[in-house]
Amino acid sequence: MSVFENSERPYVSVPVDTDFEVRSTNAMCVNQSELDEPLYTKWKYSLAGILFGIILIKSEVISWYRIQEMFRLQSFHMYGVIGSAVATGMLSVFLIKKFQVRTIQGEPIKLEDKKFNKGQIYGGLLFGFGWAMTGACPGPLFAQIGSGALAVIVTLFSAIVGTWTYFLGCYQKPKCKYYVKVGRGVIKNSHHNIFQKKHLD
Repeated sequence: MSVFENSERPYVSVPVDTDFEVRSTNAMCVNQSELDEPLYTKWKYSLAGILFGIILIKSEVISWYRIQEMFRLQSFHMYGVIGSAVATGMLSVFLIKKFQVRTIQGEPIKLEDKKFNKGQIYGGLLFGFGWAMTGACPGPLFAQIGSGALAVIVTLFSAIVGTWTYFLGCYQKPKCKYYVKVGRGVIKNSHHNIFQKKHLD
């Protein structure tokens, strides 16, 4: 941290956590733990993943035929599964906010309000087309591969390529202003992605 003096008031350049702003907009790891846990303590995540995979298979969510039934409005099965998941999620978020539930490590859970973005419409349409054609979406495709549907590896690879393409073409970090001293009592305005100007009272 550096303090710059001018003829009236001093300024200080301080780091700005723009990373959270970007991640919350893109719904990426907003509640990622900042604790440095040993690798052997992460068994609980593997257990949760195994349980999730079993539920996906037993509920037939990974079935291409079930997905086709849903898109053709021929069966209520998938709507019931998805509706149950949405209801469970809504109830969980309500309880977390009401009782200020913390993670198992004792860290606070941050649930930021989401703003509507027209990209959600485009993304939803593209996601729906891909889901209907391949019968896979980000969660179930791993269970599909595990169940022996190795052709889904192509879908997984394509999803990774698509994500990487979006990152290269669309992802931009916001920039904040900061002030640097360039001469006797002179403050120069510039731009940088990790600093902002603040007054020192």
